[in-house]
Amino acid sequence: MLNAAGSTCGLPRPLRCPAHRRAVVVARDVSAAASRKGQVKKVVLAYSGGLDTSIILKWLQDEYECEVVTFTADLGQGEELEPARAKAEKMGIKQIYIDDLREEFVRDYVFPMFRANSQYEGVYLLGTSIARPLIAKRQIEIAQEVGADAVSHGATGKGNDQVRFEVSYYSLKPDIKVRAGPPPPL
Repeated sequence: MLNAAGSTCGLPRPLRCPAHRRAVVVARDVSAAASRKGQVKKVVLAYSGGLDTSIILKWLQDEYECEVVTFTADLGQGEELEPARAKAEKMGIKQIYIDDLREEFVRDYVFPMFRANSQYEGVYLLGTSIARPLIAKRQIEIAQEVGADAVSHGATGKGNDQVRFEVSYYSLKPDIKVRAGPPPPL
């Protein structure tokens, strides 16, 4: 029997009743997923082979039903490159780019950073963060080569890497679509 709040549990729905809240969340997720299909045909993902980028890869495949091209930048990480390739292949990726960017990274990013004495909070050099614009630059080039209409990365919304990637993308190709992960839960 429904009460005045429209709920059998005595709590106003959907805000307080856990059962109703779950139903609303599921309905929202299903309709959001349905609206994403077809928005993107091909996306180039900055892929390390790690947990975050592997989750984003699967999310792109499931939510957008689009072709995913992976791009792994070789910045000197050595033995991590082939496992990333193998993991991408295992996830059904047909176009896998692993590009050696070490020389350009050192010449155009690391040396200028040293000359500027760039340090984070005056403590340590900006190694990983300074690589993001270079990775984004090559991603945009690959997107143009393969005819992709979107790019993606595995950086979470809680960090600065998301900003580094996305500002770089938009500065290089303002009309590019960025698909960077599922929306946060309610």
